[in-house]
Amino acid sequence: MMHVPKPYNPPPADQLETVYVDDDLVVANKPSGLLSVPGLGPEKAVCANSLLCERHGQVLTVHRLDMDTSGLILFARTKQAQRALSQQFELRRVEKNYEALVEGHVIEDTGVIDKAIARHSLNRPLRHLDPDGQAAITHWRVLDRTASTTRLALSPKTGRSHQLRLHMASLGHAILGDVFYGDPASHNRLCLHASHLTFAHPESEKTISLQTPTPF
Repeated sequence: MMHVPKPYNPPPADQLETVYVDDDLVVANKPSGLLSVPGLGPEKAVCANSLLCERHGQVLTVHRLDMDTSGLILFARTKQAQRALSQQFELRRVEKNYEALVEGHVIEDTGVIDKAIARHSLNRPLRHLDPDGQAAITHWRVLDRTASTTRLALSPKTGRSHQLRLHMASLGHAILGDVFYGDPASHNRLCLHASHLTFAHPESEKTISLQTPTPF
């Protein structure tokens, strides 16, 4: 079954909050439903990158969040900063933590998912688990439980596309509102939020640690 994307309808620009800015970088709190970078076609030109360029001048991509994922996203403001920050991501020196609300009652309190991920050959943009794919590791722990849902803290040690969504679905606990790997009707948005981000400043090397409240 082929995935049919829904029309792009970005949220108002004022929902993109600037959390931190200096001469070298900017960190924003991206709302769910906003692309990180421009998509294909003029109708997908509005994105976190373009809005921050209007607000702060040139910003350069360092990493991305899925359109449906909200939370902290980091951009550089110079080529030198972009290289330094991108290297931190490549060397896995950036600490990223997410909060998710998933289907069902997760029994264990903590766990690690080590399942490689590959591109789906016929149904883009979906991915699939594949032992011959790229290594993907996610640490998780339970924050809270209800009768039908579980709130989790997720810490990916790799940065594969759709990693957290696929890994949670593979446990039988899809993230609420996941249109790709779960039940889209389970929530009015994807319940995945990039809540914490820690990295070294590209010039001063001072540790910057930021967090933002989870909106669900």
